[in-house]
Amino acid sequence: MRPPDPKRLLDLALGTLLLVLAAPLLAAAACSLALRRRPGGIVARELRTGLHGYPFTVRSLRTRRWRLDLLSRLPHVVTGEMSLVGPAALAPEDPRAAAPWRQTVRPGLTGPAQLHRRSTLPWDEPELLDQHYVEHHWIGLDLAVLARTPRALLPPRTQGALSDADHRPPGYSATE
Repeated sequence: MRPPDPKRLLDLALGTLLLVLAAPLLAAAACSLALRRRPGGIVARELRTGLHGYPFTVRSLRTRRWRLDLLSRLPHVVTGEMSLVGPAALAPEDPRAAAPWRQTVRPGLTGPAQLHRRSTLPWDEPELLDQHYVEHHWIGLDLAVLARTPRALLPPRTQGALSDADHRPPGYSATE
């Protein structure tokens, strides 16, 4: 008998806890969306590639503005189709989904690439961040990513700060 996978245990325990805590908020959001009767319904369904390259359907609330779509994917974490932390879930037709390193882990709700994509850091290659995560992941890294995720979901603060890749003087305008 194999010992339990610590990453899966973390996903199961924390994913279940987060799902229970988020359930009232998700129910309220679903009711609000249903009252608005948006075209296409309140749940988005997208085909994604999972562990070992197997496709699965991701269901999430259509609430991009409130970022509740990520919380509504928690059932996929509890069932084992996704992980809390991992590379982004890609569509099967995306050529990056066929990368062998990508198929060795479950796709995640969040990950280093998703955190850096929403920051002002000059990371051009989220794919390299995902690959680096897969090659070096461990529970401590997962906990660090999870701790940084709530702040990354907030709108970025870009006023008055230049990134390392931006060497334009303050007040620069491209229309001049």
